[in-house]
Amino acid sequence: MTIRVLLADDQALLRSAFRVLVDSEPDMEVVGEASDGAEAVRLAREQRADVVLMDIRMPGTDGLAATRMISADPALAAVRVVILTTFEVDDYVVRSLRAGASGFLGKGSEPDELLNAIRIAAGGEALLSPAATKGLIARFLAQEDTADGADRDPARAERLESLTVREREVLVQVAGGHSNDEIAERLEVSPLTVKTHVNRAMAKLGARDRAQLVVTAYESGLVRPRAD
Repeated sequence: MTIRVLLADDQALLRSAFRVLVDSEPDMEVVGEASDGAEAVRLAREQRADVVLMDIRMPGTDGLAATRMISADPALAAVRVVILTTFEVDDYVVRSLRAGASGFLGKGSEPDELLNAIRIAAGGEALLSPAATKGLIARFLAQEDTADGADRDPARAERLESLTVREREVLVQVAGGHSNDEIAERLEVSPLTVKTHVNRAMAKLGARDRAQLVVTAYESGLVRPRAD
């Protein structure tokens, strides 16, 4: 299958650079370019995009609002949004994950990292930039957390009750940024078993992908942010 990629950035020069990079890959093609969020949502529908590379700061409808619109549209349920930001340590990153983005990358990432992120997002199998993501999500959620846990989402916590003990164990590992193979080794089960538990947890919690599982794990209080 060819991964259909939509580029959303208000800088034409960056879009051109991303287009050259993506179109150079045999398993990818750029199907459209948008200079603002509203255009990105429209083109995602029209061009049947698989992955949207979304800039956060754009005039008019910004990337955050566009991500929410894509995530809320049942017709775009299969579309994955990857946030591209100049500043990886940015409050908008976590807000975008909560809005439905599959993950994020810094615009200074290496070309191979970006291409790998597109493939990962299209497959929905792993968290983007796990080393950076697990620390940044924890850091921002810790900043918003109160001493008595009043900011925890009770609805998310209630949904955790539907998980089995093993599914909760796997969710904790996913929140730590570990891959299926790493989780399998830690829990002494097969990677296929881990994948099954992850898929069941996503279904029960209404998560689009692993990035959403991480946010749920922190916001529900299952995993507590570490200040390290």
